[in-house]
Amino acid sequence: MTKIRKILAPADMSERSISGVRYALDLAGWQQSEVVIYHIITVEETPFPQGKEDWVVTQAEHPKLKKILEQRRKRLDAFVRENFPDGLANGKLRQEVGIGTPYKVIVDAAVAEGADLIVMSTHGRTGLAHMLIGSVTERVLRRAPCPVLAVPPPMKAKRPTKRTA
Repeated sequence: MTKIRKILAPADMSERSISGVRYALDLAGWQQSEVVIYHIITVEETPFPQGKEDWVVTQAEHPKLKKILEQRRKRLDAFVRENFPDGLANGKLRQEVGIGTPYKVIVDAAVAEGADLIVMSTHGRTGLAHMLIGSVTERVLRRAPCPVLAVPPPMKAKRPTKRTA
């Protein structure tokens, strides 16, 4: 088996993203890997060659954007401390915040970080919601430079049905 040295774990800080990050941390403990928890500040795509996303990314030094980045870093830090205190203890955990279209930023981060694996949660949308909104995980799967592990949302416990004899 190939040694996994670095795992990229995108997190939107929702309840569902917790299961993906948890899976990445558990896998990293087993493989003695580094985990990079990556949060993306979403910028809408535009059809223009020099679109809104490119403009925002080039303005990363603007005071207002710097403030937003700092706020998100603090929120991500609180999210990690609250949900994964054990992950902080091993010292192989890093947090990053990026700006852009989520699937693009995740793929670019995987390349830049030299990630061996991307572990990310799916949101479990199906049907019309999936077709209209799209799937970040699906887009990452198609473009990623490394394997992607898609972690589905936890199954809801079904209420046992009564049996009549």
